[in-house]
Amino acid sequence: MTRDSISAAEMKARMLRGELYRSVGEEISRDQTRCAELLDRYNATGPAERDVRGLLLRELLGDVADDVIVRPPFYCDYGSHISIGAATFVNFGCVMLDVAPIRIGEHCQIATGVHVVTATHPIDPEPRRLGWESAEPITLGDNVWLGSAAVVCPGVTIGDDTVVGAGAVVTRDLPAGVVAAGVPAQVLREIGEQDRVDYPAAEAAEPGESAG
Repeated sequence: MTRDSISAAEMKARMLRGELYRSVGEEISRDQTRCAELLDRYNATGPAERDVRGLLLRELLGDVADDVIVRPPFYCDYGSHISIGAATFVNFGCVMLDVAPIRIGEHCQIATGVHVVTATHPIDPEPRRLGWESAEPITLGDNVWLGSAAVVCPGVTIGDDTVVGAGAVVTRDLPAGVVAAGVPAQVLREIGEQDRVDYPAAEAAEPGESAG
């Protein structure tokens, strides 16, 4: 197979199937340009333009539930391969390389500078030199908290309620209900009674900006 023997449409189809592909051709370029133009507009919005920001986010991403906040600047490859569940908060400087689908659950907290990266490259140096790459999907369950500058690598699934420490590099799946940290990230312990805190009863507030 030569790099010239695959059509632009088939190259995009290979990308979406998670197979080796090259990021070339009109099909892929058009999708990337659309995303870049929407990101420019989104990242230029000010704090008073919350409604405009919401409309742009829904145009940019594949699926956005209610009460989602993504604080600019935000960066992604295509946008259309990202889905975010209700009441999830994404803080400044998040990067989501969504060559493959990125599925984020409800009530997640994604802190500053987090990278969620589906893209990967061959270890074999020759196809890598020629520009071949691929991607594996990433899934975050509900109520996941990713600490500042955490990196989630291709193909990873993180279970509900799990906390990932700042600066961690998650290279393999994490179960639900644990605290994980380190490079590579390791499960430190289960979340249990020692983590319970008392908090005042209150009416539901407006969607906040809290992830750290």
